[in-house]
Amino acid sequence: MKRTFRIQQTARAFRWSDAAVLMFVIALLYIGVRLALNAPERVAGPQIALNPRYLPYYAFRSLGRMAAAYLLSIAFALAYGYAAAYNRRAEQILMPLLDVLQSVPILSFLPVVLLGFSAFLPQRVAVELASVVLIFTSQVWNLTFSWYQSLTTLPKELREASAIFRFNWWIRLKTLELPFATPGLIWNSMMSWAGGWFFLMAAEMFTVGDRDFRLPGLGSYLQEAANRGDLRAILWGLTALVVLIVLLDQFVWRPLVAWSERFTLEMVERDYPATSWFYDLLRSSSLLEWLGAALGALSDRIDGWMVRRWPFAASPADGEERRSAAFTLVLVVLAAAIGHGVLRAAVLLAKVPLSQWEQIGIGLVATTLRVAVSLVIAIAWTVPVGVAIGMNPKLSSWLQPLVQTVASIPATALFPVFVMMLVSLPGGLNMAAVLLMLMGTQWYLLFNVIAGASTIPQDLKYTASLLGLSRWERWRVLILPAIFPYLITGAITASGGAWNASIVAEYVQFAGKTLRATGLGEIISASTASGDFPLLLASTIAMIVAVVLINRLFWRKLYALAEERFRME
Repeated sequence: MKRTFRIQQTARAFRWSDAAVLMFVIALLYIGVRLALNAPERVAGPQIALNPRYLPYYAFRSLGRMAAAYLLSIAFALAYGYAAAYNRRAEQILMPLLDVLQSVPILSFLPVVLLGFSAFLPQRVAVELASVVLIFTSQVWNLTFSWYQSLTTLPKELREASAIFRFNWWIRLKTLELPFATPGLIWNSMMSWAGGWFFLMAAEMFTVGDRDFRLPGLGSYLQEAANRGDLRAILWGLTALVVLIVLLDQFVWRPLVAWSERFTLEMVERDYPATSWFYDLLRSSSLLEWLGAALGALSDRIDGWMVRRWPFAASPADGEERRSAAFTLVLVVLAAAIGHGVLRAAVLLAKVPLSQWEQIGIGLVATTLRVAVSLVIAIAWTVPVGVAIGMNPKLSSWLQPLVQTVASIPATALFPVFVMMLVSLPGGLNMAAVLLMLMGTQWYLLFNVIAGASTIPQDLKYTASLLGLSRWERWRVLILPAIFPYLITGAITASGGAWNASIVAEYVQFAGKTLRATGLGEIISASTASGDFPLLLASTIAMIVAVVLINRLFWRKLYALAEERFRME
């Protein structure tokens, strides 16, 4: 029995729970804006040295922020997914909340989060915490969905075996649930880190007027090099980033993928099993063998204490009814707080004049067009390339690792280079903005197309050859229907990436100048720079509502169509 993993996308229609979640987000935004009113007028940034000898230090700082956000994401995903999978009352709220939050353009929160934290925390602490929170929100959603999906799809026979052996929650988690979910969590962790680099670079580069929120790291190094027009320093910074990504791939992700194959449920051995030279080296180490034995003994002692502390329980949902009263009380208090926040936000929005609402409408149309153009360009090249890689194992064996490495390079790190190249051309910033959106969308589409093409059954390929189908007929009858669900899944994620990129692509401070391209992202950044917090709140809410509505009314309908008509069974 073979298991396949992909990010879960739900096809819910727009329901009352979605409206409740949107009100919750609006209340959070209002709190952030109110805090931002007390933010300092001037923030002094760090001195960024362009000497290459500082690059190891900057790389270490960037890596530390990524690791902190990832550990926080794993802890949140395990707790959140467990509660949603084993508590029906909680699931009714937690899963719609997660479904909407993954659709929200996280970079639209960046100005609010930075200014809000700056109002009551020391400056360096506020900026570091905002960076970690931003990366966390880019990594956590697909990890949570993967963990939740694994818990809800545990084979029935394994559940029955755990009940027969009278496993308590800890033993079941350690010996059944975590091993079953490990392959999916590792692959989604790789995707989370790739997305996290994008948001890390954006946070490290962020400046607003006289407020310099930059952080010592690879992102601020690249921005400083671009501001000075130092091409040599830009190349040094990009080289350091690529080297760091390749090292993580070789010493972390490839060994983990090779190790995780022991947890896959398959009846036959794979034709192309994952390999890692570093994993093979670790397995042959006597020191690590001794360390593993010591950790195993410690694990046994912990297991014994857990069994004595929490004896056998028939179900993780035991005690749910006893907790229902407390859950209802918490829900009422939370609803009251959200209602108050929404009312206060409405008062603040009433201060936005009609002319600015018209400006928001024009910006929304402009950004939507850029998102659409970037998606069309991405689909045009990722479909043929992804199909070629997915349907050719020899090509995939050497090209897919290269693509994974290139995809991990965040588009925000390359954006200063694009601005330098295109700013002098007519419509230069518009071209640069579309290019940045394209680089933020294309990899989601490419990897999903590769996954879809690689799952086409071999017998269908043979049948198409026996029928003598032409190249166009093979695409129309076999390939396009087979990859359609994966293409829509990638497009949903890619659309969110393009909206996120608009925040940093449409308002750029470069070489002492401020460059603007009409759009919603430009309004968000400009209103932050000018301190127009009602406009900031209005434009941010407009972007969130627009993205959620597009997902619900367009992408989800296509996804439902894909599940009904083009599912491979």
